[in-house]
Amino acid sequence: MTEFKVKTLADMLASGEEAEILFWVGCAGSFDERAQKITKAVAKILHHANIKFAILGAEEACTGDPAKRAGNEFLFQMLAMQNINTLNGYNVKKIVTACPHCFNTLLNEYPELGGNYEVVHHTTLINQLLEDGKIKIDGGSFKGRRITYHDSCYLGRANNIYEAPRQVIEKLDAEFAEMKRSKANGLCCGAGGAQMFKDAENGTKEINIERTEDLIETKSELVITACPFCMTMLRDGIKHQNKEEEIQALDLAEAVANAMDL
Repeated sequence: MTEFKVKTLADMLASGEEAEILFWVGCAGSFDERAQKITKAVAKILHHANIKFAILGAEEACTGDPAKRAGNEFLFQMLAMQNINTLNGYNVKKIVTACPHCFNTLLNEYPELGGNYEVVHHTTLINQLLEDGKIKIDGGSFKGRRITYHDSCYLGRANNIYEAPRQVIEKLDAEFAEMKRSKANGLCCGAGGAQMFKDAENGTKEINIERTEDLIETKSELVITACPFCMTMLRDGIKHQNKEEEIQALDLAEAVANAMDL
C-alpha cells in the first residue's frame, strides 16, 4: 500500500478542509509500541475506505479515564475540560477510537461536562464499512485458523457491543472458538479500573493468567482483542505460560488490515 500522511485537525483547518471523522488515538495508541501497530492498522483501513479523517496530534490529552477510575475526579475533570474545549473548538461531531476506555469516557462521561459527540468504537465502524461494501476482506492467511475473541469490559458489559467484532471475525473465514466466559459473562483481562498502573494486590493468581487459561482451553492459535490494555495483559499471560510460539494476539483492526493486505 502506498504511504499516506495522517493530517491533524489543525492541518485541515489551515487548508480549508473538513474531516468527516476524528480518530481519537488515545495514550496507549500513541505511546505504547505494541498499540502503535493497532493505530496504524485503523488509519490504513480508514484511508482505504476513503474516509476523510484526522487526528488531534499533540492537542490530544488523556481522556482522564485512569485518573477517574483511580479516584482522582479533579484530575479527570481537568483533562476532560481541556479535551472538550479542544474538540468543541474544532466543531467535532463524530469520533472513532480503538480504545474501549476512551470510547466509554467520551461517549458516557463527557456529555455532562459539555462534550456531546457521536462516538464509535473501531470494531463497530469496521463492521459497518464491511456491510456497506466500502472495504472487502477474504480469509487470507486466517482462512481455516482457529480463532477466539476476548471481550473488553468497557466494550462488552459497559456498552453492550458483542456482535460487531464477532461478525467481522466471521468474515475472516476462520474457525471461531468461543471462550467459556464470554459476552456478558466475560472475564476482565485485569487492566481496567486503573489496575494496569498499580502493583498487584495479595492473592494466589493474576487475573490475566486466569484469562489466559480460558484462552488456552479453546485450543486457538489466535486471540483477537479490541482494546490496547487487553492486548498487553493477554500477551503477558501468553508469555507467562510459554505459549508465544503457539498463540498469537492481534487487534481486530490488525487482523482486518492483514486480510486486506494493507
